[in-house]
This record gives sequence, C-alpha cells and structure tokens, in this order.
Amino acid sequence: MSAHLLFINSLFRPRSSCRLSYRVRHLAIPSASTPNLKSSFRETLVTGPSLDDFISGEPIEHVVLGNTKGPRLPSFLKTKIPSGASFNKIKKDLRGLGLHTVCEEARCPNIGDCWGGKEGATAEEGKRAATATIMLMGDTCTRGCRFCSVKTSRTPPPLDPHEPENTAEAISRWGLGYIVLTSVDRDDLVDGGAHHFAETIMKIKQKAPHILVEALTGDFAGNLENVSLVAKSGLDVYAHNIETVEELTPFVRDRRATFRQSLKVLEHAKKEGVRVTKTSIMLGVGETEEQVMDALRELRKINVDVVTFGQYMRPTKRHMKVDRYVEPSEFDRWKQIADDMGFSYVASGPLVRSSYKAGEYFIENMLKGKATENRVTNLVTQEASTSHTQTT
Repeated sequence: MSAHLLFINSLFRPRSSCRLSYRVRHLAIPSASTPNLKSSFRETLVTGPSLDDFISGEPIEHVVLGNTKGPRLPSFLKTKIPSGASFNKIKKDLRGLGLHTVCEEARCPNIGDCWGGKEGATAEEGKRAATATIMLMGDTCTRGCRFCSVKTSRTPPPLDPHEPENTAEAISRWGLGYIVLTSVDRDDLVDGGAHHFAETIMKIKQKAPHILVEALTGDFAGNLENVSLVAKSGLDVYAHNIETVEELTPFVRDRRATFRQSLKVLEHAKKEGVRVTKTSIMLGVGETEEQVMDALRELRKINVDVVTFGQYMRPTKRHMKVDRYVEPSEFDRWKQIADDMGFSYVASGPLVRSSYKAGEYFIENMLKGKATENRVTNLVTQEASTSHTQTT
C-alpha cells in the first residue's frame, strides 16, 4: 500500500480519543453573572402588593369594559325575551306564508308585547289584542335612512304578485281586530308600489270587513296621486312618519325624504277623506325643545289626529349614534303638551313606536265612535230630508 493511501485511511479511521469524548458527561454550573431565579421571584413577592392592597377600599387600578363615550342603556329600556302562545302563532303563520314584518326587520323592542296580546286573557281575547305590522313589497328598501336597520339596495327583488292575497288570508286567519300595514320604499317602481299597497287593503276588507286597517306608507317620492290611490282604498288610518324635527331631517333620513314633503303627504291624505291621520317622532337624536314644538305646530296646521313619541334606539354600530336617552318624565311632559295642542290621541314613552299597540285601543274606539257619529248624522239628515219632502 502506498504512503498516499495510508494517509487517507488514517483520516477516516475513528480514534479511541474521539469515542471517549461522546461518553463524557458535563455538569452545568451557573456562573457568577447568572441571577438566581428563585431569589429574584422571592424578592418580587416581598416588594410587590400585599393582600391588604387587594382587599382595601382604594383600588390600585380601574378596569373599564365597554363603550365609555356613549350614554349607557337605562333600565327602563330593557325588555324581556318575547314568548307566548300568540307570539308563536303569529311567527309561525308569517313563516308559512313567506310574509315579512317591520317588527322583526326593524328589531322593534316591543315585538313580544305587541305579538303577545293581553296578559292573563283567554286565547281569543289575546288574539284580538295582539298587533302585528306587516311589511309589504319585500324586506329590501331602496333608501338608506341612518336610523333604520332594514336592508337596502338600488335594485331590490320584484314584487310578489300573490302577496296581497296571502296577506289578506293570513290576517283573516289570525282574527285580529286591528292590523297595521307598512312597506319598504320602492323608488325603483313607477308608482312606488301604491297599487300593490291599495290592492292589499282592498283584499283585506273583502275577506274581513270588520278589521280596522292602518296603512303606514312612505312618501311615494312626493307623488300625491299615489297618496290618493292608497287613501281611497278603504283604509281606516293613514300614517306617515316625519321621524324627526325639520332641522335634523337631512341628517337622520334619506336625502330623498324631506320634512315638508312628509307634511304634504299627511295633508293630502286628509283632503282625500281619511278619517284619522297619524305620525311619529323619535326623540334622542339631537333635537331641541323648540324644534319639537315647531314640528307639533306644523302637524296641527294640517289636522293630524294622532302623534306618537318614542326613544331612538341604535340598531347596530353602523347606524346613527344615540344623542341621549330621554327620561320617562320628559315623555309624559310631551304627551301633556301634545294633548293641550289638540291632538286626538298621543302615545308617548321610551318604548313607544308608531305602531305600538297602546295607541290601537284608543284609535279603534275613536274610529268606531266616528262611525257611530257618522251614522247618527246620516240618520238625522235623512229624517230632515223626509220631513221636508212631506211638508212640501
């Protein structure tokens, strides 16, 4: 073997000293510079807060959870989870017929109260006392008001031609004494959905003429012919909400809705012979007392019969913030002011909404009273006419 090969083999041959190095165990001995962890932890405990610091009356730090900038939700605005036989029946009927309610879409806090009927009453009495607000023309609106949680789109789905029939069938099946119909705004339609609205009311009156119908409509983009179409459909109450005072309307409602346009809608409905006109105002959006007074004066000028006051409740964080939560005593004061101004009926309270059932009891009696008054007037007129004919 050559010297060159011997040299190469010696490089790769394991040596005994290398094998011994793998068997040697080395102990880790802390150096003088490494701190003792146990002693440092012990010192931290000694110098840190004691038990007395945790149980003393003066806390070291305050931990704040939630939104501290906005006003807290007061207890009088908290409601119970909806339940009850009447509530479940109405919900089941709605799902079966594919109908929508503003109670659900707008997340109304009174849904359990209105759908639940009268507490402690019989099933039939509870059914008659229950109030549901049907939302026609789908669940998608062409407008985007800053306070409303209803879905919006420039091109909502087409109208369901069977909706008027289905709505009338559902209402007659429930046996309710008072029903509220409302709708999303449909600026994509030529008539704003006025014919669809009127057809629904007429079918309800055909199937159940004893039911009183309130129509809560939009402004139909200011087209008064469409207002006339709904007003002459056989309804009992024409409602259109101004929502807020004139000064805040551009900031609260969709830019296509104006305070003056809403007044024209209510005024025209009255001219078309509607017995009761109705509107609603939200409080807590930044209005002043004088602005609310001005709005009430404008409503009295056009002979609006019913006005309701309610607290604005922010549906989601994407919507307009609550300026303040109005105390129940202030709602009572606005009720007294509106009563003194001559409104036929005023519903005012933190949880009151435009279709809240508290108003329906009075309106129902008012409508029946006006009907009786009209019958008496007609009888007197007929008797006077008959006696005049006999005399001549």
